[in-house]
Amino acid sequence: MSLPVTPPVKPMLARPAKRIPDSAELLFEPKWDGFRCLVFRDGAELTLQSRSLKPLNRYFPEVLAELAETLPERVVLDGELVVGLGGRLDFDALTERIHPAQSRISLLAEQTPASFVAFDVLAVGDRSLLDEPTGERRAALTDLAGEAVRLTPATTDPATARHWFELFEGAGLDGVIGKPLAETYQPGKRVLFKYKHSRTADCVVAGLRWHADTAPGEAVGSLLLGLHDEAGVLHHVGVVGAFPVARRRELAAELAGLVTEGPHPWLGDAVTEHQRLPGGVNRWRPSEQPWVPLRPERVVEVSYEHTEGGHPARLRHTAQFVRWRPDRDPASCGYAQLEEPARYDLDAVFHGEVKRTR
Repeated sequence: MSLPVTPPVKPMLARPAKRIPDSAELLFEPKWDGFRCLVFRDGAELTLQSRSLKPLNRYFPEVLAELAETLPERVVLDGELVVGLGGRLDFDALTERIHPAQSRISLLAEQTPASFVAFDVLAVGDRSLLDEPTGERRAALTDLAGEAVRLTPATTDPATARHWFELFEGAGLDGVIGKPLAETYQPGKRVLFKYKHSRTADCVVAGLRWHADTAPGEAVGSLLLGLHDEAGVLHHVGVVGAFPVARRRELAAELAGLVTEGPHPWLGDAVTEHQRLPGGVNRWRPSEQPWVPLRPERVVEVSYEHTEGGHPARLRHTAQFVRWRPDRDPASCGYAQLEEPARYDLDAVFHGEVKRTR
């Protein structure tokens, strides 16, 4: 490629922030829940690059075809690959695209096509925009919009950003990004701010995994979390980890008495159809991941950002420990406590519209 900005390029990143500030120095955008993707086009040559600098071309043939038809001849964009189903983003459908079989990828490209959403521009023609401030890059990106580029909404109004933060979650988005208007594009640097949803839930601790760097029984790596559905079935919904080294060893001693080889809701005849279980084989994990069953007698309060996977759902990312809840009966820890945002039309997000769906 003879572009002024050529791959690989590390995307500019964001660091967490607690609340959207009253600031006229930030450009706010919805935070899309997809795969980060940089697009490099130089005539007939077109490259989709992931956040980890790997090529994504083979997984998204329909996106390549669309961008080849619509993009300018020479351009570099930063954005997100997303899949929309039923009026909201579907991250599970997106992850299914990372598959070794080309036939499977081709089928999914027809059934659940992905789209590229642009939120920054790094180069146009022979001009690099890396040293231009955010405001100038946004103006250049807007000039490319219309039929050619699916463009994310943006605002400098904090009140609008707060409204988006609450409303757009119903379309599957997971927060708001704040971009300093005066900053240049800085590859690999955490220059941006991300404001994400955070909630708490009381979960049953029904298993654990030992820490990889210690002998079994010495230190806890993560706790396996469960929630009951309406029928009382306990589903594995995620894990909580990130404990200090000393605390990992303390937990190993505290929980040793709960380790069981007897009946367990995630083992043997107790398992029911469609029940979510820990450690199973999937496209990311070719073999079962070992875990240790615990008697489901303890309850922990965790914080989480949002859920995925339909019904029964699971926590999207690793949860964070808040506190133990000795006052809670494990049988009372159910899905009903998980918050469900009001549904919102995904197409309306691109226009910043306020339109709810039932």
